[in-house]
Amino acid sequence: MTLRLPAVDPSTLPVRNSCGYPEPFHSRVMPREKRALGDAAGLTKIGISLTTLPPGKESSMRHTHTHEDEFVYVLEGEVVLVTDAGEQRLGPGTCAGFPAGSPDGHQLVNRSDRPARYLEISNRDERDTAAYSDVDLALLRGPDGKLVFLHKDGKAY
Repeated sequence: MTLRLPAVDPSTLPVRNSCGYPEPFHSRVMPREKRALGDAAGLTKIGISLTTLPPGKESSMRHTHTHEDEFVYVLEGEVVLVTDAGEQRLGPGTCAGFPAGSPDGHQLVNRSDRPARYLEISNRDERDTAAYSDVDLALLRGPDGKLVFLHKDGKAY
């Protein structure tokens, strides 16, 4: 069946299998697959990605956002949510939300033996930057307004 907008079939969307993290962080999250559902549906104010996280991989480094709320909803498999409060298992049908400006960093880790699939949803705010709780990494805006990964002291990777 062929769908027409506003409907979208995620299986027909291109897979993004990349990330901007420098090493040694890049290999901790890759490979992973993301399909940009929100983009495909023409959404401009919120981003929605269908993410597949293989066993042994992390969704990201534990982080916080300055201007973006973030929400995850687990569809298949199992991930471990890591926050300042510790760890908790999330399985199909469970979700978690992370308000913009919260100092409590978050990440998902797949410690199972099979892939996990989940939706990542966030607002799109051009002012957003990110801080990383446990590693020497910062995501800031450069003079041109583009996001750039730096060491916490401002040195480039």
